[in-house]
Amino acid sequence: MKLRFYHKKTCSTCRNAKKFLEQRGAELELVDLDAERLGAAEIEALIGERDYRKFLNTRNALYRERKMKLHPPTRDEAVALMAEHPNLIKRPLTVAGEEIILGFDEEKLGALTT
Repeated sequence: MKLRFYHKKTCSTCRNAKKFLEQRGAELELVDLDAERLGAAEIEALIGERDYRKFLNTRNALYRERKMKLHPPTRDEAVALMAEHPNLIKRPLTVAGEEIILGFDEEKLGALTT
């Protein structure tokens, strides 16, 4: 199965996850979040019925500046912010069919390649 892999080339976690998947023979369709900005509709489609807050990058400066942990934005606000500020999207984001894995979770990513 081909995995859709949303990443940033400058992100070390993304590079490590990409290497991990490639070493296990995964076929990746790469989406560079810097080169291919996601629109609000694409972000909405990725989130689907999932908790939108899990898609927010808690390490991002904007997340901390706006104190989103204490005062989370609404879903619509979060989607608009992620579309405007791609660094606010938790990454890497790996899509395998209906499953989405956020971040570099070796156990979950490894299960995709067995």
